[in-house]
Amino acid sequence: MSLLRAKIQDVFNEPACEENRGKDAKARKKGCSKPLTPGAAAGGCAFDGAKIVLQPITDVAHLIHAPLACEGNSWDNRGAASSGPTLWRTSFTTDLTELDVVMGQGERKLFKAIREIKEGYGPPAIFVYPTCVTALIGEDIEAVCKRAAEKFGLPVVPVNAPGFVGSKNLGNKLAGEALLEHVIGTVEPDDAGPYDINILGEFNLSGEFWLVKPLLDRLGIRVRACIPGDARYFDIACAHRARAAMMVCSTALINLARKMEQRWDIPFFEGSFYGITDTSEALRQISQLLVKKGADPEILGRTEALIADEEAIAWKKLAAYRPRLEGKRVLLNTGGVKSWSVVHALMEIGIEIVGTSVKKSTVEDKERIKQILKDDNHIFEQMAPRELYAMLSERKADILLSGGRTQFIALKAKTPWLDINQERQHPYAGYDGMVELVRQIDLAIHNPIWCQVREPAPWDCQPAVREQLPRTKSETATLHAVQEFASTMADDFGEC
Repeated sequence: MSLLRAKIQDVFNEPACEENRGKDAKARKKGCSKPLTPGAAAGGCAFDGAKIVLQPITDVAHLIHAPLACEGNSWDNRGAASSGPTLWRTSFTTDLTELDVVMGQGERKLFKAIREIKEGYGPPAIFVYPTCVTALIGEDIEAVCKRAAEKFGLPVVPVNAPGFVGSKNLGNKLAGEALLEHVIGTVEPDDAGPYDINILGEFNLSGEFWLVKPLLDRLGIRVRACIPGDARYFDIACAHRARAAMMVCSTALINLARKMEQRWDIPFFEGSFYGITDTSEALRQISQLLVKKGADPEILGRTEALIADEEAIAWKKLAAYRPRLEGKRVLLNTGGVKSWSVVHALMEIGIEIVGTSVKKSTVEDKERIKQILKDDNHIFEQMAPRELYAMLSERKADILLSGGRTQFIALKAKTPWLDINQERQHPYAGYDGMVELVRQIDLAIHNPIWCQVREPAPWDCQPAVREQLPRTKSETATLHAVQEFASTMADDFGEC
């Protein structure tokens, strides 16, 4: 636990984080997130954050050393996609019980589980995650993993991020620490080249990275490792031989990018593949970093030619949507990199942004939003459901872009809604992804169902014709019988 405590303090003292550098020593020790309420994991705990970062590594076995519910609550909570291995889709847990805890059988059960996975699946590596229970009772996960690695001849990686140590964002960074300590740099590739890069913080949600990788392939740029989206263990182990890196989500793995730059001289920048302009700028910066690291400068010209071709195609496709969407008002209730990258992407085609949340956004994210919107009034830290409903029901926005948690607020307000968070079904990255995003917004806003649901219900429009018609004898007799019964009940039991 002392090692874990030291590692957490190291993560809190992140020199690459501008917000963290501005704090005094006392504030820095508290980290960036609000403390968790004991027993409440809403928004994700540290274990959940670590699992999110590492589970998309598709060919390794992810073993949860904990009671069954920990794995049940964390399995497949992101829409990451794989182009090959499916082992990451299999749940592995030691299913620790009360008897195991009382009798001290946890470590032995963990060792046995590692052996069964090795014999039954033969993965290139096994990642072991302790959770609150196993950390609190003092299970020596690192010792068991080291012994198992020696015994079975494969890497067994301890991921020390039990839920009680902090928030999901802290778990993201602890996962990066585990990769640095046990994975990256453990294998030397025999094919390292001057055009190798790493992509950090890209999760390949709905296969988004597959829309970007062909662009890099056309430039002759090889993605040595995409961490974690659609990653392989061997690629991550060789990631230290890349020449440059792009950081997609700095709140998750900024510590990984900084330490890889310190240890292996891999420069990085933060960019986005959302929107035409941002995608083009990301490609330019990747090429420029590679040239600084020794690549042939001719790649700069090829990059500009590729950008010109792809932008022309994308703008031609978007031209059909501009008359239908120009002036439409969008409210974004998301966070992180999407709080500014999606804003910029939508404004490129004339859509008005009436508000965007900056929850889980860094200081750099917030500064980008201010530069794009030119108005702080459209930026909010967090909007309560009641306020969100009021804004939508008053028709201050034509569509809500958010995650699944707020979709029912939009539906109650009879407002179109589109999912842009991790559960989304469509990829929105790159040039083709931007066209797809605009297409989905157009389909949502112009869906004829909204005209129907906003109309008054038929029973609110029909005149009370029935009251004007004379009652039949049977109706009159029934009404008298009901009134007499009600009177009798009132006499017997008193009036309500």
